[in-house]
Formats: sequence, C-alpha cells, structure tokens
Amino acid sequence: MTITDAVDAVLPAALDDLAKLVAIPSVSALPAHAGDVRASAEWIVDQVRELGCADVRVVAEGGQPAVIARFPAPQGAPTVCLYAHHDVQPTGDVALWTSDPFRVRAEGERLFGRGVVDDKAGVMVHLAVLRAFGGTPPVGVTLFVEGEEEVGSPSLAAIMERHRDALTADAYVIADSGNWNVGEPAFTTTLRGLVDCTVEVSTLDHALHSGQYGGAVPDALTALCRLLATLHDADGNVAIEGLGAMPDPELDYPEQRLREEAGLLDGVRLLGEGPIAGRLWTKPTATVIGIDATTVADASNTLAPSARAKVSVRIAPDADPDAALAALTRHLESHAPWGARVRVTDGSQGSGTTVPFRGPVAEAAREAFRQAWGVEPVFMGQGGSIPMVADFQKAFPAAEIVVTAVCDPDSRMHGIDESLHLGDFAKACRAEALLLEKLGRTI
Repeated sequence: MTITDAVDAVLPAALDDLAKLVAIPSVSALPAHAGDVRASAEWIVDQVRELGCADVRVVAEGGQPAVIARFPAPQGAPTVCLYAHHDVQPTGDVALWTSDPFRVRAEGERLFGRGVVDDKAGVMVHLAVLRAFGGTPPVGVTLFVEGEEEVGSPSLAAIMERHRDALTADAYVIADSGNWNVGEPAFTTTLRGLVDCTVEVSTLDHALHSGQYGGAVPDALTALCRLLATLHDADGNVAIEGLGAMPDPELDYPEQRLREEAGLLDGVRLLGEGPIAGRLWTKPTATVIGIDATTVADASNTLAPSARAKVSVRIAPDADPDAALAALTRHLESHAPWGARVRVTDGSQGSGTTVPFRGPVAEAAREAFRQAWGVEPVFMGQGGSIPMVADFQKAFPAAEIVVTAVCDPDSRMHGIDESLHLGDFAKACRAEALLLEKLGRTI
C-alpha cells in the first residue's frame, strides 16, 4: 500500500472527526467560550494518544491552551513541526448562517461550519497524516496546535520560550493559509502585518439639542466621519504617510475574478491603483472595522459629544509595526476636523513577513504537492496577517518554513457559511504525507 492509499483509507474517519471538532465552539475571542477552547485542546490530546503517542500535553503560558505532541525521529531522520490552530472566529449573526455554524453541513463538494477550514481542517490534515503512518511517521514530528491564533497569538512567544526544546525542529509546515483556487495549491511567500487602534473624537462636554445648536456647533459623529474619510484619497489609495509598500508581485490577479470572489456589487469600484495582487498582498490597507455611536433605533435629534471607531491597518510584509502604528496615530491626530479633540488608544499589532521558498524541504514540498494535486503549485502572497510565521522565523532562524493551505477563495474564512472543499482537503492530506515520506528519504 502506498502512503497515498493509506491516506485515502483514513479520510472518512478524519472527516467524521472534523465534524466532532467543529462541534466544539472554541471561540478564543469570547471569555464565555474559554471552557470550549480547553475542551477542543483536550479532544486533540485524546486523538494523539490513540495513535500511541505518550509525549503529548496541553500548555498555556498566560493565554489559551495549546497542544504539543512529539513523535520521535527515526535514527538520522529530521524533525518536522506541523502547526495548526484549534481556535475559531466568532460566528457573527447566527441568523445569517444557512445552518447551525457548529454543526457541519454537507452540500455538494463542500462542508460548512465555523472553523471547518480555518483552521480545524489544518488540524485534521496533520492528524490524518499521522494516522496514515500508523503513528510512526518516517521523520520526527512535533504536532503544535495553538489555541489563540484568531486573537493574534499573544502568548505564543512565551510558549516558544518556555517550550523551546519541544518545539525545535528542522522544518515547520504551517497549514493555515490560502490556495490559489480550487484544485490549485499554493505556497505563501509574503504575509502582510497588522496594526490597529481605537480613535475617539470629542467636540462637547455634554449632548445638545441639534435644532437649538446645530449649524454652529459640530457633533462628534460627523467629525469622526470626516476624520475617517481622510484615511484614503479620492481613488481609494491609503493616504497615511509613512506606511510604505513592497514591489508588486508578478502573479496576475484578474479584476473580474476578484469581483466574483468578493461578491462586489455591480457598479462598485475597486479601491486604489496598480496591479490587484499588489493592492491585496504588498500595499497597506486602512479599514474601519467598528464604530461606537448612537444606533439608528435609538437616535434622537441630538448632537453627540463623543464617538469612537476602531481602525485596522494592514501593512507591507517588510514594514515595522511600531513605526506603522506611530504613522497611523500621527495621521489621526493631525487630521482632526474643526479642532475636535482626538484620543488614540493603541490596539494590537503583528509583523508581516516574507517566507523564502528555497532549500531541500521546499523542493521536497514542491514535488510532493505537484504529485498530490496533479498541477504545479502557485507561489502567492496573502493580504491577511499571520504574525506567528514571523515568530517562528525569529525563534528558529535556521529552520525552513513552508506555509500551506486547506482553504480556497470561496471558503469565506471568518465570514458567514465558512466552508471546506472536500477534494482539496483530500489532496492536502496526500501532499503532506508525501512530503514527510520524501523528507524521511532525502534529508
């Protein structure tokens, strides 16, 4: 039996277990789900123990629980760390989902549910591969399943420092990115960074009747709207000075494809200028992701004394997050309309990175993915931020890192009706198994 045959034999059980894992609502951002995050970590531990692995434990260094499991390397073989995360995003309005987000629904070639692709499919790829090898892979394997990636991995650095010996490996396979298309695998080579902040605008020390004082006295919500509008120029380019950008990628991203994938309404123009791949992967973005103000339902004829918004900025892969946050703060403080008072509170930040694809592990990965998928893999960037990739690079600079994926452009990560393509899941499992087999023979 070939290793791909062995993978195919364990796929039905892996999909059943994926549904069980999705059923645990491990939302790391919501304190009410802390017990569920712990439960999902313990569920993974149980699966690893069933493979005969005795060296498995849950670790937490001031944050959400992660799982570290070690399968010893055969004599002379390298050790590969397989990374995924078991926490998921909040669901948003459950009423907008076609079905219960924590109960997997199958339709056609896709499975639907929160976390079914991001990143519990990544967890199950690793487990399926270990099962295909019967718990004795041809290389040493460290399975590392994090529990707080969706909130920026705040305690990851502490986990890496405290458990460095357990996590040290010759190569890292991070199954938490995106493929180019259904049936077309990709290796991620650039990732943007992220900074965000909360900006509060104040114009009054108390609310006022809008008829009595409107026309002379500015309200805070209108001032906030004018301030937020300065984040872009008329063409939609980010207007924050000092953010910088990397050169545009060579990969062509057709506009019509983007419009269809994003669900852009007819007549709505794209933001910015230049090649689309650059706008998505190597240039900065600025997005207002939340506003605190009086709701429409509660609105009255009142001048609001204060209002606030959360601003999220994706930065170029090579940009310094501290400098970017300082640039964002300067912009907001210096563009206050009508002398309004502006107070900026720092939020989260994470480094972007470039991921060089070179070396024996990279070449083995290219061949394994070509063999499993039947097509050449694509090398692409990601507009989203995965700061822990940079954390791995910093902590283990001598190791090769390969960033792989189980999602596709229609997976709707973080969104309503998140989904996994079944064919791509199977191919991802076969590719990773082939990679470990090749590394056991060649390195």
